Amino acid sequence: MGLYHANSLSEKELVQLAGNGDARGQRELYNRYAGYLTAVARRYLADEDNVKDVLQEAFINIFKRIDGFNYRGEGSLRAWLTRIVVNGSLHALRGDKRLVPVEGLPDTPEEDPAVDDIPLDVLQGMIERLPDGYRTVFNLFVFEQKPHKEIAAMLGIKENSSASQFLRAKACLAREIKEYRKNNG
Repeated sequence: MGLYHANSLSEKELVQLAGNGDARGQRELYNRYAGYLTAVARRYLADEDNVKDVLQEAFINIFKRIDGFNYRGEGSLRAWLTRIVVNGSLHALRGDKRLVPVEGLPDTPEEDPAVDDIPLDVLQGMIERLPDGYRTVFNLFVFEQKPHKEIAAMLGIKENSSASQFLRAKACLAREIKEYRKNNG
C-alpha cells in the first residue's frame, strides 16, 4: 500500500515524493518547513499579511520547481527553501518601495554590544523594529551570511550603501540594547 512514516523521511526522500507530485510528500514538506520559513520571512517583513503572502507564493514556487531541485546532501533542501523565501521577502520589500535609506542616525558604536543576557524574543523585536532597509541588510549579512557586494547586487544599491546600512543597523541595536539594560538591569 506504500505507507510511510512522515517523520522518518530523509530530505532526499521528501524531495523525491514532493517532486513526483505526491500530496502526502508535499504536505510533509510543508509541515516540516512552514514554521521555519515563516520565521525567515518575519526577519524581513514586519507586516503579518506580507509574511503570509510571501509564504503562500513561496510554497507555490516550491511545489512548481521542486522536481528540478538538485539535491546536494542533508541541509541542501532547507537552504534552497530559505533562498526562495528570502528572495520573495526582498521582492515584497522592493515592491512596497521600503528599501530606501534612512538618514540621520548617529555613528556606529565602538564595539558590538554583548547580547547573551538579552532574551531572544526581545532581541528579535529589536531587529524587527529596525527601518526596513537596515533590517534587510542586517538579516542578509548576519543570518544569510552574504557579503556586502552580493547584498548590494540583490537590492540594487551600492556596496558602500550596504555596509553603511549594516553599520547603522548595529548602531540602532546598540542603542536599544543599552536602553533595555538601563530599564531592566
